[in-house]
Amino acid sequence: MPSLAEQVEAIAAATGFAGVVAVDDPAPVPGTGGRSFAAAYGMAHRAHRIPNTVDTRFAIASGTKGLTALTMVSLIEDGALRLSTTARSVLGKDLPLIGDDVTVEQLLAHRSGIGDYVDEEADHAVTDYLVPVPVHELATTEQYLTVLDGYPAKFAPGQRFSYCNGGYVVLALIAERTGGVPFPDLVRERVCVPAGMPDTEFLRSDELPDRTAIGYLSATQPRTNLLHLPVRAGGDGGIYSTAADLSAFWRALFGGRIVPHRWVAELVRPRSRASDRMRYGLGFWLHGSSDAVILDGYDAGVSFRSVHRPGTGLTHTVISNSSEGVWPIARHLYELLSG
Repeated sequence: MPSLAEQVEAIAAATGFAGVVAVDDPAPVPGTGGRSFAAAYGMAHRAHRIPNTVDTRFAIASGTKGLTALTMVSLIEDGALRLSTTARSVLGKDLPLIGDDVTVEQLLAHRSGIGDYVDEEADHAVTDYLVPVPVHELATTEQYLTVLDGYPAKFAPGQRFSYCNGGYVVLALIAERTGGVPFPDLVRERVCVPAGMPDTEFLRSDELPDRTAIGYLSATQPRTNLLHLPVRAGGDGGIYSTAADLSAFWRALFGGRIVPHRWVAELVRPRSRASDRMRYGLGFWLHGSSDAVILDGYDAGVSFRSVHRPGTGLTHTVISNSSEGVWPIARHLYELLSG
């Protein structure tokens, strides 16, 4: 039987995958010869023929939400906020269509019912132009007020689960106004530094540094995602990271080095049955019948999945600089390793 690395290689070749695949297995099953490996495929910059490497930085889209949730919990641990804090108590007169009773906890759990600036339930392609203002106008958290405003509530707070990107931008606003420093700095200081994630940060898409992948709309199309996403992302998605940083993230999270263990348990406690196979906690997806904790990201020029099994310490991460690139390999690893 082919090794795990050989199976991944075959899928990558068949699909034209560009990105990085990493499996971190601290306690491999006896007789398997070990399953840990990291491999890079395809181009980080197609025009200049710059290949991806295992330490290339990629945008992770909504994988950012887990880091946003941890930033909020860190502020709560410091006494600056509570899960029961209402958005209105921090927003003041901004975003008046958000109800007075919407709480931080409901925003984290996607149970706030607020209207969303990107409707996840609408029928649109990932490559559509969805940002309602010129993307260069979204470089700071406060600038998102323009696109968040004017969306009426979909249902009463707490009534049900409804995935909401706008809710996580609101959380970033709350964090920034409460913490007194820009949201990207809060994430770096409260999550990335204690987790040992030196290559994880919010970057501007129009001035990407070296060792950073440009996002492409498909595996074959040369068009980039530069005009599709905010020039600098916020609380709902878009931070850049590496496979190694993500492995470090999971170890630090469940080692209690970002927030105390009691808060880790709270973050991964199921709040909703999101689908037949998936549940949701606070900022993290949870497998419906195993202990797998998951961060997912999907956007124009970005696809990402990182899965961690707290019981065994197994982590597998697939990260790509094309819209659909991750899913064939991610599904294979998910079925093979996570059950």
